[in-house]
Amino acid sequence: MTITAAADGSALGNPGPNGWAWYIDDQHWAAGGSPHGTNNQGELQAVLELLRATAGTDEKLLIHCDSRYVIDSVTKWMPGWKRRGWRKSDGGPVLNRELLQGIDDAMQGRDVEFSWVKGHAGHPLNEAADERANAAATAYKNRQEPKRGPGYATVADGGAALAGAMAVAAEAAPTPDAAAVAPISAPQAPAPQEPAQLWAAASDLLDGLDEQPVAAPIDLTVSLTGAEHARLRDRAEAQNISLAEALRRLI
Repeated sequence: MTITAAADGSALGNPGPNGWAWYIDDQHWAAGGSPHGTNNQGELQAVLELLRATAGTDEKLLIHCDSRYVIDSVTKWMPGWKRRGWRKSDGGPVLNRELLQGIDDAMQGRDVEFSWVKGHAGHPLNEAADERANAAATAYKNRQEPKRGPGYATVADGGAALAGAMAVAAEAAPTPDAAAVAPISAPQAPAPQEPAQLWAAASDLLDGLDEQPVAAPIDLTVSLTGAEHARLRDRAEAQNISLAEALRRLI
């Protein structure tokens, strides 16, 4: 079986408010973005998020892209960049290295094929992804929460990206006595049509949450859905801080 999807990005101003989206069908898609980024960053983020969302599957993944930059970066140029320590042939640094490294890591051990499609030419999957990526960029421009979509992974398996992010947060926190641990029950998964909104605008995530920590830190176990993790990661990146730091300040 082959999972066939489209991945697309959008930026209003390039750079400016940007969005990304991947789309398989109306029950399996996701979107997001950031207050400031480029179109290429949105294109790469869409591919990375698709790889992360489908990480628990064994099926081949066919990704339709309308970006030659994305396809050539992954299928033609990346091996040379890696041999040169992520440097271009002229010795300059590779742009968007973090995203490209993430894609490279996420593709290891998987059967992934890329297919170029012409943008805005009526390709149904590409048009659906483009519409959602542009809507996410527009939402950030208007300081609104974008529609995230139902995603692909179930709440039960959580997705590879969520598990990894929570492990990083757990390692960063001090180890308390067992009696001090205060687990937090997992929230109900949001309805596929409209994920629950956590913050009204990108600037609200960490606003006013810079109080000094308590003298005796405690360890909290937090369970998030994939969509909630994506929202938190986008806001942390917008504030130029780590996910672990965002979690600590939010809690």
